[in-house]
Amino acid sequence: MTEKQAISHQRIIDCLWNDYGIKVTSLLPLLLGADTNALIFKAQVDGQPSYFVKLKQGHDHELSASLLASLHDAGIEEIIPPIKTASGQVTKPIDGFTLIVYPFVEGQNGFSHHLTDNQWVTLGKVLRQVHQFDPPAAIKKQLKRESYSPNWRDVVRSLIEAQPAGDSIALKLSAVMKRHKTAIDRLVDGAEQLAQVVQKQSPKFVLCHSDIHAGNVLLDGGGGIYIVDWDEPIMAPKERDLMFIGGGVANVWNHPHEEELFYRGYGTTEVNKSILAYYRHERIVEDIAIYGEALLLTAGGGEEGRSEMYNHFIAMFEPRGVVEIAFKTL
Repeated sequence: MTEKQAISHQRIIDCLWNDYGIKVTSLLPLLLGADTNALIFKAQVDGQPSYFVKLKQGHDHELSASLLASLHDAGIEEIIPPIKTASGQVTKPIDGFTLIVYPFVEGQNGFSHHLTDNQWVTLGKVLRQVHQFDPPAAIKKQLKRESYSPNWRDVVRSLIEAQPAGDSIALKLSAVMKRHKTAIDRLVDGAEQLAQVVQKQSPKFVLCHSDIHAGNVLLDGGGGIYIVDWDEPIMAPKERDLMFIGGGVANVWNHPHEEELFYRGYGTTEVNKSILAYYRHERIVEDIAIYGEALLLTAGGGEEGRSEMYNHFIAMFEPRGVVEIAFKTL
C-alpha cells in the first residue's frame, strides 16, 4: 500500500517524542494479526518498558481506543488501555494513519498456548463484565449495531460459480469450494434462515468484542490474560462473543471442559442456541467470502500470505473444526 511505503520509522519516532513524550531508540516491526490496513511496532526505550505502537489507515479509529479507555477506567484490568498524548487524546493522526500507543505486554496468544483452568475462569469473568458494561452515551451512539446483513451470504453465492483468477492457489481453492459445495450451501442457507428466526426474537443487545477467538486473548508470563484487538466492537446479542467459546476457530477452544470452566467464570446465563448457531454459521460464511474474494478473484500478490489464507480456508472443514461445530450447534 502506498501509505505503508510513504511513512518512515523516523516520522513515527518523531511523533512519539513530540506528541507522547516517549523517546524511542528503535522500532521493531511486528507481524501480528490479519489486518492488512495496519502497521504494528514494538517501540523500545532505554531503561524503560517498551510500547506497542499501532497505525491504522484512515482517521476514524478513535472509537475503539476511547472504548478501551472507558472499559479500563471501569475496573476491567484485563483490558490494555491506550496511552494518551500530551494533550489528552487517545489517538494521533499521522500521514493518513491513526496512531495508537499501548503499554507493551510480553506474552503469547491463545493459539500458541493453551489457557490454564484459572485463565479460562478469568476469561469468563472478564467477558461477563464487558457484556454488562454500559458504554458512555458518546461512544454508544457510534458503535455498530447488529443488522443480520445478508451481504456476506450474497458474496459467497456469487463466488461458487466464479472463475478463478489463474494462479495455482486460486485454482486449488476453486476445487476445494466445489468439493465442499454442499456444506457451503448449507452454511449460507442456514445463516439465512437463522437470521430470520433471530430477528423475530428481538434479543437484548450488549457490548461485544465481536472477534474474541484465541488469537485475540493474550497470555502473559504471570498467568494473567488480556483481551486485545478491539477494532470492531458492536452492540449485539451476547452470543456474538459466546460463539467462540467451544467454537473451534483454528481447531482450538473445542473441548467441553474449557466451556465448563469459562461458564464457571461467566456465571449463570441462558444461551440462545438459535442465535449461537446463527453466528457460528455467519462467521464461517464471512470467512469464505473474504478468503474467496482475496484468492479467487485476485491473482498474484504475496505468495506466503495467499498460502496462509488457503490453509485457513481448508482448516475450517477439518474434523472438530468450525464447520462441524456450527452444524452441531442446533
